[in-house]
Amino acid sequence: MTIVLLLGFAALFLAFSNGANDNFKGFATIWGADALPYRRALILATVATVLGGLASVVLAEGLASQFSGKGLVGDDLASQPRFALAVATGAAATVILATRLGFPISTTHALVGGLVGAGVALSEESIDLANLGSGFVTPLLVSPFMSAGLGVSFYALFRFFKRRHPGDIPAETPLARGMHLLSASSICFARGVNDAPKLAALLIGTQLLDGAQAALGVTVAMGIGGWLLSRRVAETMSYKINRLDHVQGITANLVTAALVLGASRIGLPVSTTHVSVGSIIGTGAGAGTLDKQVVASVLGSWVLTLPISAAIALVIGLML
Repeated sequence: MTIVLLLGFAALFLAFSNGANDNFKGFATIWGADALPYRRALILATVATVLGGLASVVLAEGLASQFSGKGLVGDDLASQPRFALAVATGAAATVILATRLGFPISTTHALVGGLVGAGVALSEESIDLANLGSGFVTPLLVSPFMSAGLGVSFYALFRFFKRRHPGDIPAETPLARGMHLLSASSICFARGVNDAPKLAALLIGTQLLDGAQAALGVTVAMGIGGWLLSRRVAETMSYKINRLDHVQGITANLVTAALVLGASRIGLPVSTTHVSVGSIIGTGAGAGTLDKQVVASVLGSWVLTLPISAAIALVIGLML
């Protein structure tokens, strides 16, 4: 019973940490383009994220089963609270550390590290490396390059069209700002759809709660975490990586929302962070407005996410 209670706390703390690191990411372009003050942007981001988390019960049921660990380790181990506890603790500690340092990292990436570390510590069988590569690592590696490429391409297409038709696409208008707000809301909604079932899987797999109850619990925790601790990551994404205008913001957000929602629907565990940062980098590269030093620091934090999470989960697993 003690492990079960600790698991409940760890899973909700992971959801809290996830919200703190991720909730504002859709509205990073809004704040960065000075379209809204921070507090108003945060309110809209929180509402859209919570709605996405609730909708995930219907839209992304495949992700919950994938992140229970089944298929990566034996089914018996995947259903044990001690395994889920090690996974949640490794991921949560990594995400909250990055949040306090202002790095926008991937909770998905941290969860994969937690699954690997806990599997090494607690499984008597080897981890299914083929499933790890095709089901987890490949989508995580491909998605930021895809979003960056699409960001560059769509921004270049827009600039080409604007040069040919300079009066047809005014960027600084109420309509453009409205489109930017809508695209930002779609990012946060998509993030809630994509992340809530991954976190709920830690509770569902151990039969503590059913799918709807687990999704509701983690969604509330994500909302609270984002409301309280979003500021440092928001500053990195809004002002440090790339200074955005409305055109860059709309382009980056629409690319991110399309990729994340599409991946959620077919059960691919892409990272909203990787996709959104990739699209911001892509539009910044197209406009020549990137801070390459900050980009390098963010990419370095991504490289460290998996091994740090895996190491913590390994230590916790060996202690249980």
